[in-house]
Amino acid sequence: MKGTGIVRALLAGMVIAMPVCAFAQTPATPADAQAIRAEIDQLKTDFNARLAALEERLAALSGTPSPAGVASPAPAAAPAAPAMADVPSGAQGGGGPEGAIPVYGNVSAASKIFNPDMAVIGNFTGAAGKNNVNPDSALALPESEVSMQAIVDPYARADFFFSFGEQGVNVEEGFLTFSTLPGGLLVKVGKQHAAFGKVNTLHTHMIPWVDRPLVTENLAGGDEGITDAGISVARLIPNPWLFLEATGQVYRGESSDVFHSSQRSDLSYVTHMRGYQDITESTNIDFGASYAYGHNNAGIVGGQDVGRFTTSLFGVDATLRWRPLQRSIYHSFIGRSEVIWSHRDQFDGTSKASGFYVSGDYQLGRRWYTGLRLDRSERATDASLSDSGASWTVTYWPSEFSQIRGQYRHTRYAEESTANEFLFQFQFAIGAHGAHPF
Repeated sequence: MKGTGIVRALLAGMVIAMPVCAFAQTPATPADAQAIRAEIDQLKTDFNARLAALEERLAALSGTPSPAGVASPAPAAAPAAPAMADVPSGAQGGGGPEGAIPVYGNVSAASKIFNPDMAVIGNFTGAAGKNNVNPDSALALPESEVSMQAIVDPYARADFFFSFGEQGVNVEEGFLTFSTLPGGLLVKVGKQHAAFGKVNTLHTHMIPWVDRPLVTENLAGGDEGITDAGISVARLIPNPWLFLEATGQVYRGESSDVFHSSQRSDLSYVTHMRGYQDITESTNIDFGASYAYGHNNAGIVGGQDVGRFTTSLFGVDATLRWRPLQRSIYHSFIGRSEVIWSHRDQFDGTSKASGFYVSGDYQLGRRWYTGLRLDRSERATDASLSDSGASWTVTYWPSEFSQIRGQYRHTRYAEESTANEFLFQFQFAIGAHGAHPF
């Protein structure tokens, strides 16, 4: 056999090389020659015995008879090959009829090879107090998110998020991401949250408050936000100073009450420039600038868009994070702020409204957080109406899969109405939910 010939040649070379090396080092004498001859005979005996043992093992493993004329000791008893009934289904062809191929992972790991990672996140909320302008339900399950995420192939990834509410089911997001395109481009196609500011890109369970800021409610579409079907193209901009990413997006033109499409050509457009920089090993800052443009519903009369009016949104945002490396599970701080300007064309002219929020969230201990948020925003359709408010939150995380939050909210509306409310929230997650963008 080929393997036996290789083994025989290697051992023979060792037998010849050892005495030759020894002879080359010292002058030979008759006694030395006799000793070398005896050593060679002993090596031949050991070589034949070892070779016979190796051939016997090789014959046992391959199922072929031992070479004729080679004497070998009786082989040691080998473990019996597993019966075919014990071989996992599908392994017979890979490991041969005599045994099974190795099986990596357990049954549950094998069962999800062609299944996506799935998760369900529940969001139960409640409200107490008085609000005559925009009251929330006393008890509600406004949204339960079901996610399905998986790698499609080496070039693409799919993410789907379904929102189950008391009014029905909605595709919150569903898009395909191509991350290996030429030119360093990152392309997403499907329904997605527009890259406008910070709050608009966050799912409900990622927001650090029970509600959304007034500027989001008044100018950027509220809970639904600027979300639409379209195409997004992003690219990193190399430079020696900071992380810089530019994003351009084209959407169908339907986003809650912000944009409205009456014709196929009424597309909406979003651009975003994001920067990131580490200040220290514990502190970093994330900042961005956004612009969105599209048609609005101000000219809808009798089901026809007779005005052809448009809306432009401008925004800047900043996020400051502090998380000390040695105490990161006990103390941290995140400061957020966002400013939005809205220019909305309508029959009575252009309504120029603006608004902002600023907030800070501090981690008191391993499971306890507290935060403060200040709001102010004019209304998109009538900039003369302005709302303001303040909120204080306390959040407890029993584990990374659940959280309990309470929020005191004071709001002063433009109608000269003041609301003092206590909001509470219970969130819980089951299943494998992928990480959201940083």
